[in-house]
Amino acid sequence: MSKTLNRPIRVLVAKVGLDGHDRGAKVIATSLRDAGMEVIYTGLRQTPEMVVNTALQEDVDAIGISILSGAHMTVFPKIITIMKEKHVTDVLLTGGGIIPEVDMLKLKEIGVGELFAPGTSMQSIITYIQDWVIENRNF
Repeated sequence: MSKTLNRPIRVLVAKVGLDGHDRGAKVIATSLRDAGMEVIYTGLRQTPEMVVNTALQEDVDAIGISILSGAHMTVFPKIITIMKEKHVTDVLLTGGGIIPEVDMLKLKEIGVGELFAPGTSMQSIITYIQDWVIENRNF
């Protein structure tokens, strides 16, 4: 018997650090919302601590980080560390942007979910989040 959701998936979409390019994050947020998810968009210049605290306050199922600044090898590990410190163990950390494949693999090894490069179809991202949440969240 497969699991189903009895409520909308809640996703936090954030831009961390000094990366000021938010068009992609807004497109993702809109697409997730159009797919029936509740989206909390934090806006620009968030810190990893702010992202995790907002995720806890909003009781989200997933955190999506949009990163184009090249700081992915700092940002994602910091968020994972804070999530572990705060015992946030059943929330997906995913994201996308300009991230080399070799770095994507390293980030997956420390617990980051799928990372999406520019040009990935919105349906792929939506399906991934839906499938992960249904499989991993305790309802």
